Amino acid sequence: MSKLSIRDLDLEGKRVFMRVDFNVPLDDGGRVMDDTRIVETLPTIEYAVRHHARLVLASHLGRPQGKPNPKMSLKPAAERLRNLLDERIRRGINVGFAPDCIGMQAEEMASKLEKGQTLLLENLRFHPEEEANDEHFSRELAKLADCYVNDAFGTAHRAHASTVGITRFVKKSAAGLLMQKELDYLGRVLHHPGRPFVAILGGAKVSDKIPVIQNLIDKVDTLLIGGGMAYTFLKARGMEIGNSLVENDKLGLAHKLLGQAKARGIKFLLPVDHVVAAKITPDARTHIVTEGHAIPAGQMGLDIGPKTVTLFSGQIENASTIVWNGPMGVFEQEPFAHGTYAIARAVAANRPAISIVGGGDSVSAVHKAGVADRITHISTGGGASLEFLEGKKLPGVEALTNK
Repeated sequence: MSKLSIRDLDLEGKRVFMRVDFNVPLDDGGRVMDDTRIVETLPTIEYAVRHHARLVLASHLGRPQGKPNPKMSLKPAAERLRNLLDERIRRGINVGFAPDCIGMQAEEMASKLEKGQTLLLENLRFHPEEEANDEHFSRELAKLADCYVNDAFGTAHRAHASTVGITRFVKKSAAGLLMQKELDYLGRVLHHPGRPFVAILGGAKVSDKIPVIQNLIDKVDTLLIGGGMAYTFLKARGMEIGNSLVENDKLGLAHKLLGQAKARGIKFLLPVDHVVAAKITPDARTHIVTEGHAIPAGQMGLDIGPKTVTLFSGQIENASTIVWNGPMGVFEQEPFAHGTYAIARAVAANRPAISIVGGGDSVSAVHKAGVADRITHISTGGGASLEFLEGKKLPGVEALTNK
């Protein structure tokens, strides 16, 4: 990696301002319902604590619209972090909580931190200046730091004060261990993939994935397209798709992408059979539209069919590199979940391959299918991983200090 890592910094006694992603779901009682994002950054936090840093953590939570909202306080995250560090490092480790992320009280609490102690600041987005990347706000954050570490890959595509602005006012800015892991895996996929390289793309809209397809079409050996986005491509090929989701304004582009793939000798595989229904409900009556047949009027394609599962799984089985972003159908509803879970199991079964899963729905699918522990890397950044796969530069990465 061309950027400084936390391992390159002298942390002894230093105040380390670490941007983390503690944007976790809270229940009505204010308790953390899913601590995955906190757990994912624990290795970086532990590294800083064990190297006697005075650690200042900062995150956003939810969308408070630039003003304080008690329902979006990070205080429950501080309590959960304290418990996790108790379990992993030692009992009684101190995790303080500052009632604001800037100002005299935050500065005083940060200045009084002892070596190995941790302070979590209140929600950055309680201030509109955070998302505006305001210079004065960035300077205020920098007052809490001797050096800066970004371990929040999920926000790296946002040019905010805590991801970009602050780096202008500290001497060194480095990637945390989770950030470094994300960049290493995704960078390897884009620049040095093992062959065959298979990309699986799904989700509702083809417009969401067009830049990814355009960037990957010169890099992959096979593209597997499922989900609602497949029906724009199928209609572009002349198939009758009934009431299936389609973006008519993207038909021309879909046809062009199919032509580009053919010209480059890339396998561009679309569903050959479909699970269809008239409505999206748990009790929907479904049937299979087999290969070569039109989807009837009044029916929607809502999952890939069994023959498509076999076709896609065969490509996945022979891959050396697999990237998956987007479900194969409306997997939240049981009648349309089989295809997505089958693909999750197929990806997990190819243990020699490097497999990377990104995007909230795909990540949810591998967890629900019970195969998350067999995926090489599960990305923590939905939007950030998509933009990285599109070939875009991420502001939060570009702002870090070069080696």
